[in-house]
Amino acid sequence: MPERVVDFLSEPEPAPDLPTELPELNPVIHGKLRLALLSLLSTVDEAEFTWLRTKTSATDGNLGAQLLKLEEAGYVQVEKKFVLRKPQTLYRMTHAGRQALTEYVQALKRLLGSAINV
Repeated sequence: MPERVVDFLSEPEPAPDLPTELPELNPVIHGKLRLALLSLLSTVDEAEFTWLRTKTSATDGNLGAQLLKLEEAGYVQVEKKFVLRKPQTLYRMTHAGRQALTEYVQALKRLLGSAINV
C-alpha cells in the first residue's frame, strides 16, 4: 500500500463557495442590540426611546449606552423635547446609518455565501 505524502508547505486550496478573503463586519453594528436598533429604526421615520425599549426588552441603561454608541458613530440622530411637561426622546436613523446597515448586510451575505438563500 503506497504511503500518502502531505505537503505542509504549500498553501491550502480554498474551500468551495467560501470567499477567499473574509469581509469585514462593522463592529459598531455587529453588537446584537445595536443591530436590532438599526433594524427597527430602518423601518420607521422616528422612534421614541420607550418604543425601542419595549421592542428590544433592553434595560434603560443598556439601551441608552448602545444608542449613544450609534449616535457617536453618526448612525442615529437624537432629539430631546418635552411633551405636556414629560420628557420625550426621539431617534432617527441617518443616511450614514442606512448606508452602514446596507454595507453590513451585504458583507454578511458575502460571508455566508451559498449557506443562505436570498
